[in-house]
Amino acid sequence: MPTTAPDWHEPTSLEEALALRAEHGEEATIVAGGSFLGIVINQKLLAPTRLVALRRVADLDVVEVGDGVLRLGAMTTHRAVEQHGAVREGWPALAFSFSVVASPRVRNQATVGGVVADADYASDPPSMLAALRARVVARSVRGERGIPMDEFILGHYATALEDDELVTELRIPQSSGPSVYRKFRSRSSEDRPCVSVAAAQDNTDLKVVVGAVADRPQYFPELCALASGERITTELATEIGRRYAEEIEPLSDSRGSGRYRKRVIAVEVRRALEGLRDE
Repeated sequence: MPTTAPDWHEPTSLEEALALRAEHGEEATIVAGGSFLGIVINQKLLAPTRLVALRRVADLDVVEVGDGVLRLGAMTTHRAVEQHGAVREGWPALAFSFSVVASPRVRNQATVGGVVADADYASDPPSMLAALRARVVARSVRGERGIPMDEFILGHYATALEDDELVTELRIPQSSGPSVYRKFRSRSSEDRPCVSVAAAQDNTDLKVVVGAVADRPQYFPELCALASGERITTELATEIGRRYAEEIEPLSDSRGSGRYRKRVIAVEVRRALEGLRDE
C-alpha cells in the first residue's frame, strides 16, 4: 500500500478529463459518485495513485428522451433516474431497478456511469440495462464508440473500456413490450441481491438476464427463443426458469450458496416471465 495520498485532479471539462485519462491510462482512477470506490479503497482492494473526479465536468448528469431513446449521463445519480417522470413513464422497470439499490443516502450519491464501470456482480441496474438492450457510450481523445451492455461487462470488475476511455452516457431504446425487474434479497431490505432477474419483451423477442449470481449478467438467447411466437404460460415460464437454473453455475457468498441460488433462479425467472404476461 502507498504511504502517500494519491494525486487529486478535478477537471472542469470533458476534454480535460479525457486528456488526463489519455496521459495516465489505467493509473488515473475515475471518481464519479465514489460510493463503491470508497468501499474498495477502505477494504484495501484498491490503492490508487491518481484520482480524477468528474463532479465539476458539465453536462454529464443529463436525463433526456428523444426519438424513443433514453439518454442517461454518466454523472446522473440513481435517485435522479428513480424519480424522473420520463423514466418512470417510458422505462418503469429501469426506474424500479435503480430505486431498490441500497438506501436513499446511497442512491443520492451513486451514479449511472459508476454502476456500469465498476462491473460489480451484485449491482442491480446492469442486468436491467442489458435486458433493455442499453448501449454504453465510451469517449476518449480518439473519439466515441457505443458498446452493447451485453458486451461491456467482461467479468469481476472488468469491462470492455480501453485504458484511455471514460463512460459518458448510456442510451436505452424504448421497448415496445413490457419489462420486469425482480430482486430477491436473502438478508436485509437494503441488502444487495442474492438473485436478480430482468426480463423485457420487444414485440415477440424475449430477453431474460439474471444478475448477482456470476461474474457477469447471465443471458441465454436460445432459452429465451423458446417463447418466440408463444403465449407465456405458467408451464412455459417454469420450463425457461428450470433451464436457466441448469445452465448457470452460481457463485457462493454471504447471501447464498450456489446450490441455494440455483433454486432461487428457477423460481425468480418464472415469476419474472409471469410478470411480463400479466403486464
